[in-house]
Order: sequence, then C-alpha cells, then structure tokens
Amino acid sequence: MRKASIERNLTEGSVAKLLLQFALPFMFSNLIQTLYNVADMLIVGNYSGTAAISGVNIGGQVTLILTNLIIGLTVGGTVIIGQYLGSGDRKGVKETIGTLLTFLLTVGIGFTIIMLILSDEILRLMQTPEESYQQARDYLDVTLLGTVFIFGYNAFSAILRGFGDSKRPLIFVTIACTINVVLDLLFVGVYGMEAKGAAIATVISQAISMILCIIYLIRSDFAFDFKLRSFRFYKERFIMIMRVGIPLSIQNVIVNFSFLVLTTIANGMGVNASAAVGIVGKYNGFAILPAIAVGSSVSAMVAQNMGAGAIDRAKKTFYTGFMFSFSITFIVFIITRLFPREILSVFDDDPNTISAGVEYISTFSIDYLIVPATFCLNGLITGSGHTIISSICGILSSIGFRVPMAIIFGLVLQKGMWGLGLAAPVASFASGLILFIYYASGKWKKNMIIRH
Repeated sequence: MRKASIERNLTEGSVAKLLLQFALPFMFSNLIQTLYNVADMLIVGNYSGTAAISGVNIGGQVTLILTNLIIGLTVGGTVIIGQYLGSGDRKGVKETIGTLLTFLLTVGIGFTIIMLILSDEILRLMQTPEESYQQARDYLDVTLLGTVFIFGYNAFSAILRGFGDSKRPLIFVTIACTINVVLDLLFVGVYGMEAKGAAIATVISQAISMILCIIYLIRSDFAFDFKLRSFRFYKERFIMIMRVGIPLSIQNVIVNFSFLVLTTIANGMGVNASAAVGIVGKYNGFAILPAIAVGSSVSAMVAQNMGAGAIDRAKKTFYTGFMFSFSITFIVFIITRLFPREILSVFDDDPNTISAGVEYISTFSIDYLIVPATFCLNGLITGSGHTIISSICGILSSIGFRVPMAIIFGLVLQKGMWGLGLAAPVASFASGLILFIYYASGKWKKNMIIRH
C-alpha cells in the first residue's frame, strides 16, 4: 500500500483560497503554541502569585531567545525546501532536510550545556527582582533541559510547511497543549511546584509533540528516513541554510533581545511593572497571531512560486495576505482599546499590576495597526530568499528604534510604562518603511536560491 504524500502544490489555483487554507491552520497552531506560556502564566498566577508570574515571564524570555534563534534557521529551511520543491529538485529537498536536522541536533545539545552554566549570570544581568529570582531560575533551568525537543518540533513543523502542509503541525501542537495544561494543573495546582512545575509540564508536552511528529513522518512518504546514516552534512546545502537562515536567526535574536531590554527596564520599576509587561506580552502573543500566521504563510507560498518562477503570483500572495491580516488585527486593536482592564484582569487581580498594564498597553496596542504590512512584506522578501534585507530591517528596528525609544521615553523622559509601550509601534513602523522601499525597488524579484 502506497504511503500518503505530505506535499501540497502552492503554485496553482486560487491565491486567496490557498492562502486562507494554509494560514488558518498556521494561525491556530501559533494560537495553541502561545497557550503554552499563557497556560503557565494563568495557572501559576492563580495558584502561586505575582512573584511566580514574574519568574515565569523572565525565564520564558530567555528560552524564547533561544527558540527564535533556531526558528530563524527553520524558516530558512522552509524557504529553501519550498523553492526546491517548486523547481522540482527532489535531491535538493532530501539533502536540505538531512543537513538541517543534523545541525539542529548538534546545536541543541551544545546550547543546553552552555546556557545551564550561564543561567545565574543571565538572570542577574536582567535585574531579576529578588522576590522572583528563584522562580525564574527554576523555570529557566528546567526549560533549558528541553531545548532539543523545542528545536526538534520547530524543525519538523518548518519542514512540513515547506512541503505546503500546515495542518499536521496544528494537530501535533493541539495534543501537546492539552497535555501541557493538564500537567500544569497537576504539578502547579495539586503538588504546588510553582514555576518549576510549569516548566516541567512544558518540556514534557514539547517532547510528546516532537515524537508524534516523527512517527507521522516515518509513516508518510517523507524524503527523510530517520536512519542514522541519513544524519549528515551536505556542504552545499549547509552553506545555503546558513546563508538564508542565519540572517533570520540574528534578526529574531535581536528583536527578542530588544523586548528583553523592555523587560529589564520594567524589572527596575518593581515586581508589578515586571508582571504587567509579562501579562501584556502574553496577550500580545494572541493579538498579533493573524499577522504572524499570514506573514509566514505568505513566505511559504512565495517560496514555492519563486522556485517555479511565478513572480506575479508571488506579488498577488503579498497583497492578499495584507488585506486578510489587517482586517483581523484592526478588530483586535478596537477590542484592546475598549477593554484593557478586563483583558489584564484575566491574568492577575492585583490592582497595581493591572494599572501598570493598562498604561503600558495603551501605547503598545498601536502596533496592531502596523504589523500586518510589516509581516507580509517581510514574508514576501523572505520567501524570495532575500533574508539579509529582512535581517537588516529587524536589527535596525530593534537596536535603532525599539531599545532607544524604550530608554528615552521610559527612563530619560520618565514616561514610565506609557513610554515603554510606545517603543513597539515605533520600531514596527520603521521596519515596515524600510521593507516597503525595498519592495518598491523590485530587487526582491531576483531569486537568491534557484537560478532560472
């Protein structure tokens, strides 16, 4: 009996229909993945208090930087696989997958060892409040032990999306999230393990998600057989992965580092400000999901179409994606402005934390009007292989705008949480402007991976 194929052709048919069919599972996957940390935050907040919330937020920020470092490489893998698939290069697809998985396994083990050694120093540099230091240390150390599982799941999800399949990652992450919530309630609610219990639940659920993904791929008509001899580097593929993925990784790390600076500034304002930034961060994860999902879907579709030489179809994918994502995030913006206290009170009932959060989100929420254009432009340029431009934009918006604006408005001008929140939309606007200028120049049309 022939195994079912996981491939889906994104170069033919209605652009709007395909983008919607690809983006919706992607959006729900990201929604459920966001629930990992939100479930930790809600359950820890209800059973363990403000110090534990701060600890989960701070520890989670560090692991998020590591995760986004690898996501940059895996997105690069999605683009390369998509372009090889669009051009019909099966050998390129197989060798790219083998090289990507071998590299991530090696790096995952190395990062785990290094970060465990440095975790204390990192938390001190972040000005972690004394009340939440042990909670942050416990959460960080445990989640670092699950680095390989986090890397593995993101790699397999990226590979599937390169093949045009966004549904299976949704199924696997749904199962994992359900397990995560159940284990959170058990470890934190029943056994009182606080932040450490939330971290253990997250690692176990990520491991299960990765294992299920491997089992599915083994039983499918997949280009990689998971045998030991298949884990090897192909120099040409490795160079291509690095060329496309490293700029995205650098961008992701610096963008997340800039938000880490915001967290550090808030930590200096006290535990309520620290918790408020964490809560708004979790809510923001939901609020910008449509823009993230559509932008990533644009990237995957553009990759296959650029591989096939369909430049006009790639451009149409960008326009369709922007209209779709903006129509959703505009509604999110209105809801956020009308009901900020109600939203924040879901996470914590401390009036001081809620007040700080309302002030912060009043300016931060402006970002929801800007990110649809920024993410979809980024998806178009990334999908065409011009990741260095994407990286430059991300770095400039973070180092050139988000961090300086946070320091100037939050500390120098003493605008507090209001000034801290304003840094996000300013950075997104600057990044979007640079991307639009590059798009208007037409230079993105030159394929950086496949030579036609």
